[in-house]
Amino acid sequence: MIVDCAHYRDGRRQHEGAMSLEQAAAHCAQGGFVWLGIFEPGPEELARVRENFGLHELAVEDARTFHLRPKAEKYEDGTELIILRTARYDDEREEIDTGEISIFLAEHFVITVRQGIASELHGARSRLERRPELLRTGSTSTLWAILDQVVDSYAPVVAELERDIEQIEATVFSGAVAPTERIYSLRREATDFYRAVHPLLAVLARRLQPDKSPTELLPYFRDVHDHLLLVNEEVSAQRDLLTTVLEANIAVISVEQNKINLRQSATMERLTIIATVFLPLSFVVGFFGQNFEWLVGHISSFTAFLALSVGGLLLPCLMLYVWLRRRRHPTPSMPEVSNVAPAPYGSLHGVRTHQ
Repeated sequence: MIVDCAHYRDGRRQHEGAMSLEQAAAHCAQGGFVWLGIFEPGPEELARVRENFGLHELAVEDARTFHLRPKAEKYEDGTELIILRTARYDDEREEIDTGEISIFLAEHFVITVRQGIASELHGARSRLERRPELLRTGSTSTLWAILDQVVDSYAPVVAELERDIEQIEATVFSGAVAPTERIYSLRREATDFYRAVHPLLAVLARRLQPDKSPTELLPYFRDVHDHLLLVNEEVSAQRDLLTTVLEANIAVISVEQNKINLRQSATMERLTIIATVFLPLSFVVGFFGQNFEWLVGHISSFTAFLALSVGGLLLPCLMLYVWLRRRRHPTPSMPEVSNVAPAPYGSLHGVRTHQ
């Protein structure tokens, strides 16, 4: 879908209203340049753009594919393809929405192909139209306007990520356990965001060369590069901080697990004491609760009751004590005969002497 298409010459927009692809391609020969903005086009629409503007087939294929990293390529006809990654923070879901902008940059036209909701460029076009002195430098001025807006949109994302990390950090270092899944999610978002920011430094560094950009635009590209350097440093620091927070959270989880194990051990100790106390009582009750004729007939006095009950308790305890003693101090075995060293040659023991 064509969002906007305009012909710029002498630093000003030459017309208002919609413009077809054929009209836009025809205005390229009238001086100045044409800026064509397309949002999520289909294969047929991209094929028409390629046919009218003579784009390289590989460049059009790249514009249709979603990339993980920004890049810049130049083709034989002089057309450059610059791919940027955009980012926007969603407060409701507390996640980063990403998009992509593919820019076909030539002397007489600029074609921007947007993918994703985080790639809106109306602000960049309006800002550039209010700067006729920059528009007069040519089509490269649109690249500065787009880069400036994209890099400026990174700052709120960095701030929101910093807020989320501070919340997780406060939870972990207060001694409480933070959701490990949330830390991994933030780490993944920070890594994906870093992939959008860091490769863009190389794209901008190329624009800082005098033969790649008009002299009037060099200070503006340098300003965008400085802002991008700051964002890159902050994102790198956030990735390292999230790694530290994850390790600290694992340590807190280990401490909590040790506390649970200690509580379980204390509970088992109390249960063992209770079982030890009730074990002899259970024996007495179980033994005398039997309805055998001999047992009922021979317990006729209190003395017999004590003899059978106490003796029944002491006898297995004594047998257990003897068995444990033998296990702890085994009886030494006799050395084997094969281990005895033979008598030295010429010994008098066992040797018959002759007179």
